[in-house]
Amino acid sequence: MFTMLVVATRNKNKLREFQELLKGLDIEIVSLDAFGTIPEVIEDGETFEENAYKKAIHAAKILGVPALADDSGLVVEALSGEPGVYSARYAGKNATDDKNCLKLLTALNGIKNRSAYFQCVLSLAVPSGPALTYVGRCDGIIIDEKRGHNGFGYDPIFYFEQLGKTFAELTMDEKSRVSHRGKALAEVKKEISSIKRWLKNRLREERPEKPDHSFFINKDWSDEV
Repeated sequence: MFTMLVVATRNKNKLREFQELLKGLDIEIVSLDAFGTIPEVIEDGETFEENAYKKAIHAAKILGVPALADDSGLVVEALSGEPGVYSARYAGKNATDDKNCLKLLTALNGIKNRSAYFQCVLSLAVPSGPALTYVGRCDGIIIDEKRGHNGFGYDPIFYFEQLGKTFAELTMDEKSRVSHRGKALAEVKKEISSIKRWLKNRLREERPEKPDHSFFINKDWSDEV
């Protein structure tokens, strides 16, 4: 029975969003922190889809269970799509949210076109390789100064015009309804019954056939290494 879902992340803020957005499904949502140290995946894909799948299949193969991963980022029109897949490390490896925001605002200095959108791609993979994909997008504009103390990443400078707030000013409930990740996970939640059946069939296919007693009768094991 499908009772636990591994989210391939160690980001506690992201885990809380997943837990909030998928509540009510009677499924325990855990992160990679529940399994100790495992090798990190190299996120060298050129698209959100590639990176999401890489993270999901990496975790699924190592842990031997289905794994859900997302790759999300901010796409800014005037910067030819930057920071895009490099959103988390826009200002360098292990960059802080503050440094990433500062680099973005510096790059946009003097530019009038502030149109941007957050995109999320979710990949739910099983150890043998197959995966389901879900996509969510939320449009907004980049403002010059940070506003709000909720959220993380670029949330304080991403202004959502329909609610007149930055993502960092939204409550969790508001953000769940309109965010890129919220929209993608809403699709997962809507299709959870079908997803459970898909997982059950895929995992059944992966189980090796059980040997019966006849497999061992009169077998010469002397040449086995």
